[in-house]
Amino acid sequence: MKIIFATANENKVKEVREILPKHIEIVSLKEMGYTDDIEETGKTLEENSLLKAQTIFDIYKLPVLAEDTGLEVEALNGAPGVYSARYAGAHGNSEENMLLLLKNMEGQKNRAAQFRTVATFITENASNIYSGVVKGSIIEKKKGNEGFGYDPIFIPAGFSTTFAEMSNKEKSLVSHRAIAIGKFAKYFEQ
Repeated sequence: MKIIFATANENKVKEVREILPKHIEIVSLKEMGYTDDIEETGKTLEENSLLKAQTIFDIYKLPVLAEDTGLEVEALNGAPGVYSARYAGAHGNSEENMLLLLKNMEGQKNRAAQFRTVATFITENASNIYSGVVKGSIIEKKKGNEGFGYDPIFIPAGFSTTFAEMSNKEKSLVSHRAIAIGKFAKYFEQ
């Protein structure tokens, strides 16, 4: 079955393709020829995930999977949260986002954080939401060259390495996105 994955982030496309069974064909927005930005105007991850899925479904009338992910830092009252991709201003500037987060965490003893992903799957007959959470902590300096986003400063609970120090395969076994997409895959297989 062909499913459009409503993201322009090729890192996410790659990650989701590694998570899902091979018989589920994921097609990116780029592969569909869709180049417009979908404005994330929602106030929650759920709203943004649904907004992206519905926008693409309305255009193509094909099954759509969309997700929104946020890094929620306890000492910052859940920030950057829904604004994770544009925390430092410009959308998608991971380096600036990390630098601002590290600056805002200076002197903080409480380093607890969690990554949360909300995925929405829409077809002509249904709309379902799946979530995944990975708890962990924010380190003081970046480590690792893999992954994307905040991966170099986040260590998941029970590990001694950041997501950016893990291979894509290792990360896809334990990440927030893997949990949410895994729940979708389980539903899809039924």
